Amino acid sequence: MIRLTRRRATELTVTAQAEPLADLRVGKQDLAATGWHNDATGELFPGFGAGPDDMILDVGCGDVPVSAFLAGSGASFVLADILPEAVQRAAESLRGAGARSVTGITTDCSPIPLADASVTRVVASEIIEHVEEPSAFLAELSRVGTADALYLISAPHETSEELQRPFAAPDYFEPPNHIRVLSSDAMASLIREAGFDIISHTSEGFYSSMWWCFFWASSQPQVGPPFTDLLNSWQNTWHLLLDTPQGPELKRQLDALIPKRQVVIARKAGQAPS
Repeated sequence: MIRLTRRRATELTVTAQAEPLADLRVGKQDLAATGWHNDATGELFPGFGAGPDDMILDVGCGDVPVSAFLAGSGASFVLADILPEAVQRAAESLRGAGARSVTGITTDCSPIPLADASVTRVVASEIIEHVEEPSAFLAELSRVGTADALYLISAPHETSEELQRPFAAPDYFEPPNHIRVLSSDAMASLIREAGFDIISHTSEGFYSSMWWCFFWASSQPQVGPPFTDLLNSWQNTWHLLLDTPQGPELKRQLDALIPKRQVVIARKAGQAPS
């Protein structure tokens, strides 16, 4: 979740009409190739699904909740964000999508205004790099989860962050954006020290790493379309690559080389898988 406020005064080259592939669908194709949004298993990410009896908390949900894929499970949702307009738009996007119920709360998560042990699934997607006290934040996530709650916690990978640092907009690494860069070891240590057992720790997202580098290099004026010629070209190239016989294996190798994000699936320490 990134909120950039300053733009560089450079000339923009934006394609007048976006080709069908030159939109967010290529990113979705890449995520699916990693295991996100698995229609066959109903899992948001490998090892992280939900059912109609679950209460899902999506922290820092933004306008488009990462957890939205799970709405079809019939679970109930609590959507939390510091921006009330984001909570409202996120809630509207889930209503009518199969969720049993949708509740929105405006909060900075210090503390989270929920009772102890009130949710069974927690999604905190690329939020921990924004918070001033990550240990306190994780303690709050632990507090509101039931004993057998399942957690999906993700953060930008240090490799991609450091690759972007020389040419990213200045406020990318300033409050309220990315105020810390977490190595894989630091991320794992924080989560374990907060009282969680890590089930899986995945690094992936080469496509997104390069997308953001090209975003800065081409002075793309906004995250969404219309995109610059450079981004259009990259999105089409990646789509064509994934459709080749060797594409999936090359993606796996590149994801390991320059990952965009790290994704941790965890549960409270000492709890056996349900």
